[in-house]
Amino acid sequence: MYSFMGGGLFCAIIGNILIVVSTATDYWMQYRLSGSYAHQGLWRYCMANNSYMQTPNLAYWNATRAFMILSVMLCFAGIMAGILSFAHLSAFERFSRFFAAAIMLLISTLFVLLAMAIYTGVTLSFLGKRFGDWRFSWSYILGWVAMVMTFFAGIFYMCAHRLYESRRVVGSH
Repeated sequence: MYSFMGGGLFCAIIGNILIVVSTATDYWMQYRLSGSYAHQGLWRYCMANNSYMQTPNLAYWNATRAFMILSVMLCFAGIMAGILSFAHLSAFERFSRFFAAAIMLLISTLFVLLAMAIYTGVTLSFLGKRFGDWRFSWSYILGWVAMVMTFFAGIFYMCAHRLYESRRVVGSH
């Protein structure tokens, strides 16, 4: 049980760090524009060593940003629930911290998946056609890796919950 909890906590912490870095950095996409390289993130785009705020207030930008921010918050809450699951507090006996951590981490995974899917769809159908020489970059890739990490964190906590419940049922008979 503690192995699952430790693995889940490790994956959740790494996943949360990756989500924050992915959301905050400006390398979701790189492209060539007017002969020079440029790159953009969720908040800014940079060209010729100058950075500018993303001024278009488009729905896909806002949706991607919102889902990434919600994912960070839920992942952090899942980490807190995961840390509390190590404590044996009698006040929380009826409340499964393992299950709560698992659910929060899996919902965080869903939010990252939604953000990445929205960004990918818009990039492939609209932005990719606008720029001839472009590619997804490392911030974008970190988002996908973060999704995998939070998914495994949720699975590990769900396994810890199942193991804890099976031991509790066997112990009560």
